[in-house]
Amino acid sequence: MSKEDKSGKKDHMDESVINTDDGQGTELHSEKSHSKKDKKHKTDSQEELVRQWQAKCDELNDKYLRIYSEFDNYRKRTQKERIEFSKTASEEIILSLLPVMDDLERALTSTLKTGDNMEVIPKEGLQLIYQKFKGLLAQKGLEVIPAIGEDFSVDFHDALTNIPAPSEDMKGKVVDEVEKGYKLNGKVIRYSKVVVGN
Repeated sequence: MSKEDKSGKKDHMDESVINTDDGQGTELHSEKSHSKKDKKHKTDSQEELVRQWQAKCDELNDKYLRIYSEFDNYRKRTQKERIEFSKTASEEIILSLLPVMDDLERALTSTLKTGDNMEVIPKEGLQLIYQKFKGLLAQKGLEVIPAIGEDFSVDFHDALTNIPAPSEDMKGKVVDEVEKGYKLNGKVIRYSKVVVGN
């Protein structure tokens, strides 16, 4: 090969390289812009997907917290009801025994006597039975509601009638008690039947 052929070939190669370089440069620039757009589009769609999953996660977490709170409230309420039920489980039995206690109290105030002033039932024996019965009910949580001389309260007293107060300081207070009231473990099971002074 001659020098001219070599130099012609070299010029031809340079032109092809330049042309190739120009074409590839344009193609590379176009590919880069397309890949940037694709990456940006992928990033945007990924961020949107993350936001959607985060919102779903927050919603499920909120539901979980609400259900947990409701269950906790239910558990506390049933536990409280169970404790109260155990305290007042004997309420029905004690209510049926209260008239017996009333009869014992009446018997103590008026003991039957025979013609020669002998007591039919010795008062000491009756007093002993009464104290034992009262102590047994007190162990179960029964307590007397104080009435005479106390301020009238609809929470504890049931007013049968009003009478003129015997003194100025007895106005609005309980003057007389017809039937005793009782509480069982703090809960009123029978209201005191009282007479109130006006």
